[in-house]
Amino acid sequence: MKFKLTNWPEYEAGLRRRGSLTLWISPQVVSSWQAPKRTTRGGQPRYSDLAIETALTLGLVFGLRLRQTEGFMASVLKLMGLDLAVPDHTTLSRRASKPRAPNKRQFSRVPDKGPVHVLIDSSGLQIYGAGQWLEEKHGARSRRNWRKLHLALDADSGGIIAQVMTDQDAGDASQVEPLLDQIEMPIGQFTADGAYDGNPTYEAVIRHSPGATVVIPPRANAVEQPASDPTDQRNQHIAAINADGRMKWQVDTSYGKRSLVENAIGRYKSIIGTRLRARSFAAQRTEVAIGFGVLNRMLACARPKSVRCRNATE
Repeated sequence: MKFKLTNWPEYEAGLRRRGSLTLWISPQVVSSWQAPKRTTRGGQPRYSDLAIETALTLGLVFGLRLRQTEGFMASVLKLMGLDLAVPDHTTLSRRASKPRAPNKRQFSRVPDKGPVHVLIDSSGLQIYGAGQWLEEKHGARSRRNWRKLHLALDADSGGIIAQVMTDQDAGDASQVEPLLDQIEMPIGQFTADGAYDGNPTYEAVIRHSPGATVVIPPRANAVEQPASDPTDQRNQHIAAINADGRMKWQVDTSYGKRSLVENAIGRYKSIIGTRLRARSFAAQRTEVAIGFGVLNRMLACARPKSVRCRNATE
């Protein structure tokens, strides 16, 4: 199959904008740079969460460590003529490890007329410790191997609308409900691979959106449950595969769109990186959330629109 871009000039211009060094800070951000006065007992923080998030975002985009991020922020604010204090690297490290709720502003989706088509998948990210070469060459072992990243993608816009990071032992299906809790829009279709097959996934999706269509390939040896409701979606998938084959079932259910979430994972690893920089688990969660916010901003700058060519001469 061959595809051609229908918006190449706009896409090319957007790709150039991704590398732009032009930064701006709105008056609202300047006024909220300082942390609001707290009403409870304890010390008064100096910087707001927005100021910390801004510094961490710039450091992640430009591949800087915390000390270099501090210097980069100071130089940027000086060039912009803004008299704002810059969080030092110890403050950035401490505040990044602060547990926080998912930032819905980074993963929000503009409401439209219809429900969203959600694609879910998971992948692993390396953390500090003995590398793969040391393990193969010298037999080094590390108790801290990698983290598991779970994400939900909007199939129509390509944006990440929910994410969860767990340790390597967490099952894929166990994180469906935490992902759905972050999605405020109604779900029209939920698509995932065979690792999510099972009643808990179907029940979680239906609880979130009662009329949602769940598309998950059943196991090869799956059989219909005679005691189930005749409208049970999993039974319908099994019957359709047994009657017409798995390939036709994939075409009829648009299961091929699941490749979009795999592309999103590959985009994260190629742009942000395959290894987490933060040391603590809470800071790693913050790093991943900011990384996906960066990808959504880049996608808003440039997204290709491609159509399939009917023959090789097109």
